[in-house]
Amino acid sequence: MKIHFLLVRRVPPVPSVILTQAIAMLERRGFTVSSGIAEEELRAPDRLLPEHDLYVLKSHTELAVSLAGVLHDRGARFLNPYRACASVQNKIVAASRLAEAGVPLPRSWVTGDFSLLRELAAAMPLIIKPYRGHRGAGIHLIRSSAELSRLPPQEQPMLVQQFIQGTGQDLKVYVVGDKVFAVRKPFSAASFATPGEPCEVSPLVQEIALRCGRIFGLGLYGIDIIENDAGPVVVDLNYFPGYKGVPDVAALLARYIEDFALGRTTLPDNPPPLVTPRALSRNDEAFLPAASSVG
Repeated sequence: MKIHFLLVRRVPPVPSVILTQAIAMLERRGFTVSSGIAEEELRAPDRLLPEHDLYVLKSHTELAVSLAGVLHDRGARFLNPYRACASVQNKIVAASRLAEAGVPLPRSWVTGDFSLLRELAAAMPLIIKPYRGHRGAGIHLIRSSAELSRLPPQEQPMLVQQFIQGTGQDLKVYVVGDKVFAVRKPFSAASFATPGEPCEVSPLVQEIALRCGRIFGLGLYGIDIIENDAGPVVVDLNYFPGYKGVPDVAALLARYIEDFALGRTTLPDNPPPLVTPRALSRNDEAFLPAASSVG
């Protein structure tokens, strides 16, 4: 059986130790494994046909996801599924789906006219992020209407969310099938490249993490959580993350990919809501100052 990994250019440009180990394990179990980076190949989309039994999408670039869409349309089998990845890529779609299912999120808005955010910016700090952004690129923290007025024009749709103040540490949650792991590490612009310190996963965080996977039908994914007095809040979701800091994760990844390739495991189904719409409405209102008229 042939497995092909669609990879992203790494920063810094060195192979992933975890992925290299997982691939070596798959090869020892009899799989033929190959990989490629879309930006480093020349392809004719109209003649692109599936050549492998399973494709593993581990790239978030527009070109890689587009080629995955072509292969999907022509019958290729993917882990994670192409449609799930395409939905997760779009932070506006993802935020809507997660909120509808009762996952705790910051309040969110979208607009093409940032002047409409003045009342919001006066009431609370805001995070403005590219709807297909990654690794913190292009994110703006707005703490006042004056800062909002200085924001340069944006060339792509942006997701606006209430800024949630945390402890200064990220809680990175990683999922392999039904197994949930977490690490903590100080937040910084480059923290995505460093491993965190493994930590215990609370029952609530585990339920939130597995629910995120069920909503989209994901098997390999991660979520970023900010913790404060109100509880855990999900601020990002991504498919096939780096799993940095998770002990012995290469063997788990290899086993899960093997089981999926051979049809021994299936992807999760959608769950019922975690909270009722009425409770969601109350939570939303609690994010706003009592005297605010912002809707």
